Amino acid sequence: MPAWLKNAVFYEIYPQSFNDTNKDGIGDIQGIIDKLDYVKSLGCNALWINPIYDSPFKDAGYDVRDYKKVAPRYGTNEDLVRLFEEAHKKEIKVLLDLVPGHTSEEHEWFKKSCEYEPNEYYNRYIWTNGAFCGIGGHPYIGGEAERDGCYMLNFFKCQPALNYGVLNITEPWQLPVDHPDVLATREALKDIMRFWLDKGCDGFRVDMADSLVKEDDEVKSATGAIWTDIRGMMDKDYPDAALVSEWCNPQCALKYGFHADFYLDHHGNGLNVLFRDNETEGPDNSYFNKNCDEDPKRFLADYLPRYEGSKDYGYISFITCNHDTPRLTKTMDESELKIAYSFIFTMPGVPFLYYGDEIGMKYLDYVKTKEGGFQRTGSRSPMQWEKNAANYGFSGADADKLYIPVDKDENAPCVDTAEENPDSLIHTVRNIIAIRKEYEDLQADGSFSVAYAKEGKRPFIYKRGDLLVAVNPGLKEETVDRSELENADFIKGNLIYGIGSADIDDQRIVLGPQSFAIWE
Repeated sequence: MPAWLKNAVFYEIYPQSFNDTNKDGIGDIQGIIDKLDYVKSLGCNALWINPIYDSPFKDAGYDVRDYKKVAPRYGTNEDLVRLFEEAHKKEIKVLLDLVPGHTSEEHEWFKKSCEYEPNEYYNRYIWTNGAFCGIGGHPYIGGEAERDGCYMLNFFKCQPALNYGVLNITEPWQLPVDHPDVLATREALKDIMRFWLDKGCDGFRVDMADSLVKEDDEVKSATGAIWTDIRGMMDKDYPDAALVSEWCNPQCALKYGFHADFYLDHHGNGLNVLFRDNETEGPDNSYFNKNCDEDPKRFLADYLPRYEGSKDYGYISFITCNHDTPRLTKTMDESELKIAYSFIFTMPGVPFLYYGDEIGMKYLDYVKTKEGGFQRTGSRSPMQWEKNAANYGFSGADADKLYIPVDKDENAPCVDTAEENPDSLIHTVRNIIAIRKEYEDLQADGSFSVAYAKEGKRPFIYKRGDLLVAVNPGLKEETVDRSELENADFIKGNLIYGIGSADIDDQRIVLGPQSFAIWE
């Protein structure tokens, strides 16, 4: 386990929309370099950068054309190496996004696999043995190649699935997971990883990490074996590099070799009921919605088995948002976000802050799709740096050239105005991250236990090591009798962080409306 992950707080950068220095309307690597001091000022000491490789950008860069080449719109390979170097000078780690499950249809591997005559790349992708032979249960394309076959897709038409084999073979064209051509795909993935690790990359966030082997079993044992093998390579040659999975099953992902696994927003799961239980008709029952009466029990029913089943192997990663998820501002105001973020940054594991969430950037539901973003596009708008600058300081390009239009609200939040307001969200983010860094008990591997969570009761109180953390997201004052607490035996606590009013004595804890407190 890389030691630096224990105290890591990540900042996710969608490079297209972060900072444009060459006035073409699209963010670039120099733009990230120029803002490293800002990232560090938030307390973030690690970056995750969405795909920055050469691509036709039909899926915002997740359709990779060349894994070993930076997309020209961002800069060059040399620019990316310089980013690694400049970040390291400021004690900031950098993870790249790794896309192992598919490539672009324009990748040279795929072009070769389409040829009539068998070659080195003939089985690099999943092909049937006939142009009129479909692939049951999976999207596929036929009639696009000299080769007599159909090929499997992972998502869009532009993304042919790489071949890591099939665990439970039912068709003559499927290859077993130990076939030499399948193993060659795995080795090609390792080669890509080594290429960037040797240039200074500190690891990878892995896109759709659980989806490699098709017709895998319930616990993804065959896909897991691939990552276990890759983790062995990393432990031997790159022991300080990190692997973070997009899996949302830490009991599997962490045992198979990942150091951390994302807690993703899946309908009805623990993260969803905290922040986004508003996807169907009816009231918003999200726990952090100040106007509801929800208790934390639904969250804990999902979270605790994940935590207990994985804490000995690695970390769960809470996220404020990401490039695939609506920003919380879609349904939550700043007072709710302050409580929600304080919770996220005091939970076990390695947290991720999505660019712009620290100032409360809005989800723009009116922007049209860009590069396959569709409904996700609203969370990918340009970073808002300066209130009175063109395009909020994101770019000097004409507005019609911007990658995605900026927020058209005259009250759009910006970094400069947020900095001037001592009560703004950015200061809450800075303060809670600073507290997390100061107290080891709040860091990734600090112990966690529930002290109070009752059905029908709003407060949630939990222990992190010797610290007691209390949350009341609602609009009513709440009182908890000390006799009802579990795992909390100290008598009087010293308040080290607070939002709203909170008090503790020998008999009770009193939490004012929309309050959050940490006692030492």
